[in-house]
Order: sequence, then structure tokens, then C-alpha cells
Amino acid sequence: MASDIVLELDDIQAGYGKAALVLRGLSVQVRRGEVVCLVGPNGAGKSTVLKVASGMLKPREGTITLNGKDVTGQGPQQLLRGGLSHVLQGHSVFKEMTVEENIMLGGYSLKDQSVLPERCAYVKEVFPLVGERWNDTAGLLSGGQQKQVEFARALVIRPDVVLLDEPSMGLDPKRVTTIFEQVDVMRKAGVAVLLVEQNARRALEMADIGCVLDLGKVFATGPARELLADPKLSDLYLGGRPATT
Repeated sequence: MASDIVLELDDIQAGYGKAALVLRGLSVQVRRGEVVCLVGPNGAGKSTVLKVASGMLKPREGTITLNGKDVTGQGPQQLLRGGLSHVLQGHSVFKEMTVEENIMLGGYSLKDQSVLPERCAYVKEVFPLVGERWNDTAGLLSGGQQKQVEFARALVIRPDVVLLDEPSMGLDPKRVTTIFEQVDVMRKAGVAVLLVEQNARRALEMADIGCVLDLGKVFATGPARELLADPKLSDLYLGGRPATT
């Protein structure tokens, strides 16, 4: 249903400076409680999509709609207040600060600061590990645990949509599994998730919708499992079909 669409990018053209376009007429929709995964080769424009969606890069053409409102041209702070959180690539926790202090920083944009204790209780419920390590210095946590702190910090404003840029980067396979489990937790909490992930096959296994990007356009889109089952797409963009035993 159209009313379920939280974030929509329509016919986006975008690039950096005076250089050639990176995105060439790209369109993506993300619905409430849905994970949409962007996959494709290096240089396809995946991270650029997130920069445009978060207001870090203004599109040259096209429109961005958040909760039914045209927000084209708005910056990151305006979009954050409008209900969009962005978890950047790599680790962005403040390692010398406690987990609590990191989470509290995520709530600075709240107009009503009196709701912050309730929001902190919410993220502790969604991410139990965050509550368990609440008073610990963030730098003492493992890479996967720090990523959970980043997720919790993004959720403390109770956003409608979260953008995730390569959340599994640098993590071992066990922690990658944990990270995808936490993305599923966000989905079950009703959050719309737009995900860029280097581990395309694993990401599509848990996503609802997949979008294959190539040369700044959506080459193919549909239910993630159907994309995984397409032998042509698998060979071209997903490193071939997995081995069978």
C-alpha cells in the first residue's frame, strides 16, 4: 500500500561536484517494517544512494519523499528530525565514552528531551546487550557489540527509517550473523531499513526486497529470495551460485 511507504527516491540523478553522474534516474521505495537491500558491483552507486537519502548529497534531479512529505534538498539534521537515521560505514562509536553517553548523544535532536529516559529504556529492550553494557566504556566492546551500540543510538529517536551502510564490514562470520539478526530486530520493531551490504548473498537472504544496481540505475528489483534464485543475477552480481553438498 502507498500509505506504508516511508521513504521514496524517485528518478534521482546525482553526482559529486562537476563530475559525471553516479546515479542516473534511480528510484527506490522502502515500506514500514521492511528491509530493502541494495547490491551491485563496486562503483554501482550503492553508498551514493544512502548519501542522497540522508541529505549528505543533494540530487541534481528527482525527488525524495519521507513519510509522504517532499524533503528534496533538506540536510541531514532536518531529515533526522523528520524521522530518518543514518548509520555510517565503519565504526562511529566514541570509544572513550560509556555506552550510555554514546546513546544519549543520539537523542540530542529530540525537541522534547524529557522523553529521552523512555527512549533509552526502549533501545535497551530492543538491544539487551546495550543495557547489559550500559555503564561500560564503549572502547572495551568488540566490533560487533560496538555496531549494536551504533544501531541503538540510531533508534533512540524512534526513527521511521534507518539507513545502514555496510554494517558487517570488518566483522568475522559469527558477528556478521549477529548483525543481521539485529537488523531483523529493527524490522520487527516496525522500522523501515535501507541497507547497503558487501555480503550481498547473506543480506538478500534476510532482506524483504532486493535492488540490484549497475551503472547508477536499478538493473533488477523484487523479492530478495527471487533475486537469489535467479541464476543470471547470481552469476553476474552475487559471485555465482553457492556450492551444494
